[in-house]
Amino acid sequence: MSTTPRCSWRSPRGWGSPRRPGSPTPRSSARSPPPASLPTPSPYRATRAACQRPSCPMSRTPGAPSTRSSARTLQGGDLRYCQKCSHYKPPRAHHCRACKRCVLRMDHHCIWINNCVGHENYKIFLVFVMYAVIASFYSMVLIIGGAVHLPKDEQPSSDSSRTSIVVCGVLLCPLALALMVLLGWHVYLILHNKTTIEYHEGVRATWLAEKAGNVYHHPYNLGIYENLVSVLGPNMLCWLCPISRNIGNGVRFRTSYDTPLSTSAM
Repeated sequence: MSTTPRCSWRSPRGWGSPRRPGSPTPRSSARSPPPASLPTPSPYRATRAACQRPSCPMSRTPGAPSTRSSARTLQGGDLRYCQKCSHYKPPRAHHCRACKRCVLRMDHHCIWINNCVGHENYKIFLVFVMYAVIASFYSMVLIIGGAVHLPKDEQPSSDSSRTSIVVCGVLLCPLALALMVLLGWHVYLILHNKTTIEYHEGVRATWLAEKAGNVYHHPYNLGIYENLVSVLGPNMLCWLCPISRNIGNGVRFRTSYDTPLSTSAM
């Protein structure tokens, strides 16, 4: 009678070997798998652990519905998380791809001054554009006056002077027109307390509100005078001076939903 040869190989440390009923479990079979790498705490978890108040905007999970009312959420007063900088950014702040950082109350990145126009230098940028418009029109007056009162003689020098005046006038006209349009655009933004980014966001918000049957109001529009004061400063004599007298620190802004102190006291 032929017998089937049995395999003499056995797995090391008793793995795969038959175990009799009631026999103790070998230590090797109870070995646990290697521990996985511990998760790195995200900045959101660290911030949330430090702030557990229900009213704090950091104490809720990103993407989860807010516990505040819809009117409070519309204000834009909640902090947002910047995926590029990996930290929270205050309201009205945006990430600049050219500067690679978040800018407070960012309006746009200007290539002519090689810097971002935001909370700290918005007034200086506006005054700079206004002075450029005034200088352009003053130059246009000088060019027109020089062309009118140019002596009419046949000397070659007069022809070259007339040519240079015409060239300067042709180059200055579109420059003055572009600066005037830019100044008018930013005056409109200041009167409504908006930035260029917020204007484009407001166009979409208005369309979504009209689609839902609601009316959209810009939350930072406090009125013409208050809007001018928030950008140009409280002193009207310094509105046209190239000095920055900002109101606030650029992290928190007044909104039209805030209750005035006189009303709350009554």
